[in-house]
Amino acid sequence: MSEDINRKESARERRRQAFEQEVASRAEDLQFLEEETELWQASSRAYNGRRREENRQAWSDFHAGQAERLRRALEELLSHHTQQAEKYAKQPEGAT
Repeated sequence: MSEDINRKESARERRRQAFEQEVASRAEDLQFLEEETELWQASSRAYNGRRREENRQAWSDFHAGQAERLRRALEELLSHHTQQAEKYAKQPEGAT
């Protein structure tokens, strides 16, 4: 009978140790996942920051280029209308 009790106690001790090992393993896994999550979040923040900066620069370049294109187009249009105004101003009355 004492032998049965010892076997049961031994089995309980092995189960307890296995359980504690499982808990420790899961705690390590959780710690690893938390560290991985922190690294991923930092990486995502850095990537998003670079992406925002690239987009900001691209929009700045686009608007600067568009402003230059519009300036040239408007200067040409202004020049054309100025010439037409001068042309019609020099014509005698009644001339078409």
